[in-house]
Amino acid sequence: MSISTDPHGQAVTLDTTGETSPYPFFEYMRRTEPVWHGALGDQSQLPPELVPADEWVLFCYDDVFRAFRDDRVFSSHAYDQTIGLVIGHTILAMGGKEHHDHRNLVARAFRAHALQRWEPAVIGPVCNQLIDEIKNDGAADLVASVTFEFPTRVAATLLGLPREDLDLFRRLSFDLISIPVDIEAGLRASIELHDYFLEQVEQRRRKLTDDIIGDLVGAEIDGEKLSDEAIISFLRLLLPAGLETTYRSSGNLLYLLLTHPQQLTAVYRDRSLIPAAFEEGLRCETPLTMVPRTTTEPVEIGGRAIPSGAQVDLCMGSANHDETRWSDPETFDIHRPRQANLSFAGGIHMCLGMHLARLETRVMLNSLFDRVANLTLIPDEDARIVGLTFRSPNKIPVTFTPAS
Repeated sequence: MSISTDPHGQAVTLDTTGETSPYPFFEYMRRTEPVWHGALGDQSQLPPELVPADEWVLFCYDDVFRAFRDDRVFSSHAYDQTIGLVIGHTILAMGGKEHHDHRNLVARAFRAHALQRWEPAVIGPVCNQLIDEIKNDGAADLVASVTFEFPTRVAATLLGLPREDLDLFRRLSFDLISIPVDIEAGLRASIELHDYFLEQVEQRRRKLTDDIIGDLVGAEIDGEKLSDEAIISFLRLLLPAGLETTYRSSGNLLYLLLTHPQQLTAVYRDRSLIPAAFEEGLRCETPLTMVPRTTTEPVEIGGRAIPSGAQVDLCMGSANHDETRWSDPETFDIHRPRQANLSFAGGIHMCLGMHLARLETRVMLNSLFDRVANLTLIPDEDARIVGLTFRSPNKIPVTFTPAS
């Protein structure tokens, strides 16, 4: 999709395959058409019912932030007609009291003291075991051996699922979110996960367990237990969301550190820099670059009039590079002054698992740095961050030595 030319006369093109970075295109759109009447991505493979009749994109931080904060005008209810086809009705599409009640209920599973308990009991042991498996090998692909693996094992343990089902629910979770490119695979995964989780729920109705599924089975809203369908819908949301967020954000951060060796050394020597490095990784390479909203009434934003019923894509990836908020935004710099980014969305739909993602990545990095030294990226032109909507490295080949 070629839009125009930059000041140097070069064509500014968005590669809808995701093989090359979309950030030059985002930067061009912030300067030239920050509220754009158009669509990102290739919609030719979408089922007709999933193609919006009227689509807009917001590229600047202030506009994206405003839309996240105004859930009345920029509604997420359309998720019921998209991803809701395979996960069911969840807090993604809810608003008002329904959203408030369900979010508060689910948030209990991610409360602070639960996270504190999970770190030594679950997350630490999972990360330590994974890295112990490779620390004497001298080389590894950190995507295959670490970033793709540890969120799956953590999620399985927190949900109380059998270890032998790891490959099954990992496959189904990724098939589930493939609906934009393969709706049949998404629907098949939805049915399989429904049957799988129904059995898990029934087990806990017979004997309650101390895990997230047990918490949901025992929970009540206004004195009433959650239905099996409500629990299963939430679990179908939690599984891919939990795996995707941490898998992609941790992989992006590792790749950015490895391609900026001085900053990698700084974090290796001073672990108190990990939180800042994580936030800068999210900002610089946002794992989920955009999410859709639907206008419930006509609205003017950025000087453009958007009609009611339009799909408005909030481009967090572009917003996180806004020059009016960050100096030299295309540069990865863990030492830059802290500014809140929009990688975990905002408003009432801010990501519930963001604290868990931060915790998991901090524990993983500490475990990795404690166990290996001289971590070095192997030159490989195919090892890079790819994707348009979902971005992460396809592989991270490294060499290392065991830590002394």
